Amino acid sequence: MKAVVMAGGEGTRLRPMTANQPKPLLPVVNRPIMEHVLRLLKRHGVTETVVTVQFLAALVRNYFGDGDELGMSLQYATEDVPLGTAGSVKNAAARLHDDRFLVISGDALTDIDLSDMVRFHRETSALVTIGLKRVPNPLEFGIIIVDESGRVQRFLEKPTWGQVFSDTVNTGVYVMEPEVLAHVAAGEPVDWSGDVFPRLLERGAPIYGYVAAGYWEDVGTHESYLKAHADALTGKVRLDIGGFEVSPGVWVAASASVEPDAVLKGPLFIGEYAKVEAGAELREYTVLGNNVVVREGAFLHRAIVHDNVYLGPGTHLRGCVIGKSTDVMSGARIEENAVVGDECVIEPEAYVSSGVRVYPFKTIEAGAVVNTSVIWESRGQRSLFGPRGVSGLVNVEITPELCVRLASAYATTLSKGANVVTSRDSSLAARALKRAVIGALTASAINVLDLEAAPLPVARFHATRGTAAGGIALRTTAGDPQSVDIVIMDDRGADLPPAAQRKLERVFSRQEFRRAFPGEIAELTYPARAVEDYAHELLRRVDMTGVRDMKVVVDCAGGTSSLVLPRLLGRAGIEVLTVNAVLDDLSPTETIAERRRDLQRLSELVSSSRAAFGVRFDPVGERIALVDEMGQLIGEERALLVVLDLVAAERRGGRVALPVTTTRVAEQVCRFHGVEVEWTSTAVDALTSAAAGPGMIFAADGRGGFVVPEFSPALDGLAVFMRLLGLVARTRLSLSQIDARIPEVNLLRRAIPTQWAVKGAVMRSVIEAAEAVRDGHRVDTTDGVRVAGEDGSWVLILPAATEPVTHLWAEAADVDTAQLLLERWARVVERAST
Repeated sequence: MKAVVMAGGEGTRLRPMTANQPKPLLPVVNRPIMEHVLRLLKRHGVTETVVTVQFLAALVRNYFGDGDELGMSLQYATEDVPLGTAGSVKNAAARLHDDRFLVISGDALTDIDLSDMVRFHRETSALVTIGLKRVPNPLEFGIIIVDESGRVQRFLEKPTWGQVFSDTVNTGVYVMEPEVLAHVAAGEPVDWSGDVFPRLLERGAPIYGYVAAGYWEDVGTHESYLKAHADALTGKVRLDIGGFEVSPGVWVAASASVEPDAVLKGPLFIGEYAKVEAGAELREYTVLGNNVVVREGAFLHRAIVHDNVYLGPGTHLRGCVIGKSTDVMSGARIEENAVVGDECVIEPEAYVSSGVRVYPFKTIEAGAVVNTSVIWESRGQRSLFGPRGVSGLVNVEITPELCVRLASAYATTLSKGANVVTSRDSSLAARALKRAVIGALTASAINVLDLEAAPLPVARFHATRGTAAGGIALRTTAGDPQSVDIVIMDDRGADLPPAAQRKLERVFSRQEFRRAFPGEIAELTYPARAVEDYAHELLRRVDMTGVRDMKVVVDCAGGTSSLVLPRLLGRAGIEVLTVNAVLDDLSPTETIAERRRDLQRLSELVSSSRAAFGVRFDPVGERIALVDEMGQLIGEERALLVVLDLVAAERRGGRVALPVTTTRVAEQVCRFHGVEVEWTSTAVDALTSAAAGPGMIFAADGRGGFVVPEFSPALDGLAVFMRLLGLVARTRLSLSQIDARIPEVNLLRRAIPTQWAVKGAVMRSVIEAAEAVRDGHRVDTTDGVRVAGEDGSWVLILPAATEPVTHLWAEAADVDTAQLLLERWARVVERAST
């Protein structure tokens, strides 16, 4: 039996370790990851191997040669351009046509029982057997669902947390029959999980999943690289480790020299010809490469040191990686999560802070305190983007330096000469930070159209106009005047979708930003009629028939909506009582108590003035709160239903988009008026994408955010207010009467703390429990797992994307039934979380 080892990986997330070598050659306990893979194959009797190479292919061929030193026979299939996981194997098809073969990645560390996997493949008569492994965080992998016999039912590549139905992921280890190659196009980029396997599954081909009990780690990040070493040293993965175990967990190569007075606290490994002087201290999970010199007084803890490195007296290394042939001089300190590339010089007393990346062939001067990389700094967090964009404390987490790097990364994802819209709210912090954003964009050859202080819907509108490629808006975090959100938009005016976010994060973390040549520095302009253009287009698109002489009360909350409303309402010809219509740069957001106070005041003004209704905008004009003609506040959930009823009653057809967390009373409202509902996920761009579809008449998120599809697919409080004026003017019912005719909602919510490491396992338990439910229940996985009964009751289990929490929603005909449903599924989540 032959094997194919895929060794074309570039390993961009591991830079600078992979800046000048391919990922398969990255050492784990002093041997390349690919060498560990080849030794695993040999242990299972597979000695004839084809190696697919592409990035720096000559380095792989030169290192392994024909495989004779390993007792194997290696042949190479070189790709001129990347062909994907399936395309690379197809490129080697001439050597694989005679018998079944095994495919394995050359850059993942594993000791999976390949022999048992082949046995499983034979017994099931599978065309393809996929090696599966259960992992704590399945987001970066392909999830695979199998039935009780192991037959594959479904593929899902790199899901969001809302799409996680299991923690069983694709390891990239396959056993295949040669005829599978007939389904792969030659010379084209083709992927197994994304292209070939789903097509085979549709045709009913026997594809099976083998859940491996052994170790598997995709060494794709700096964190997983350190973890792989720790797992190797503690025996969690079976590897061939050279040297002798001189004391429990302390492995020393035969040719190494360790002074008796050196302190060694295992598990650790010391490579060939390494020298450790007296007084040096090596602690847990430290690995020294070959020919490393550690002088007296040096301290290393969880440090991975590659070959030919010199560590001077008194050096201090903790949780870092040092590339080969680097000199770290006396007294230098390198902190956790820092990475120093090959052939660098860290001069005496230099300090390299946590998370810093130093690329190959660089020098850090003596005594320097390096808080950024040689040019730019790495942020190093779980995820750059959250539900409100990039958020954090002003001048603590969100600094001008971070704004420069973030804007530079965004600019790098765009074409030179593109136009980007910028805006801010009324706060002083947003004003200062926007200047840093503008400087970075123009320095990266991106033209900036600065709207200055403007409502967020106005910025979104202009991001879709003309040649704009997107936008950046800065606003104070709702309810937290110490924090700021940076909202990055695409050319639809919507928040960046997940794929674009990941692309930007890769550029940001790798710190490889584009800079313009002097003649390419871009322009900064201030559109003269930004507000007028928005108001004109909104009034042109929205039906304002019948609104004259109407009376409403408007609260601008001291925000930027006050800059636009006079132009809108002046043309509408209505009577308006406006409060808080002055920009407040000292209090750009409000506390919960302040919001309640202002809503109470709005209610009193509406009832005393006999207005048709009242509306309160958030400080950036994106969301609204409604008060009916009686002065009663309409809650966010009921407001969605009221506006939906108004729209559906007037249109009598079409489609509306709502997130899966919305009450199903919305379905009853739509059905009554002959309107269809499209349920969307809770992802940041899902509602916008759906609202842009054909036949859409309405969309809302249930949190005060509404979309007017005939004007824009983005949330827009100003637009929905203008639309609401026309709807209320033309209906014979008041808002309170509409609210009264809509059925009561019995929708309950709960949040259950869930550690990141067990989220995948929790969702696997949930989907198993859901599939076990009978009696006509339906399971929907649009976002999370939703279990719906024939009586209209339902429960939704959805893991949070940015915090260690699992959210539950339950709805039923009465509160008691909903509570029982919520408690039942909460127990499922809690049991799986322990």
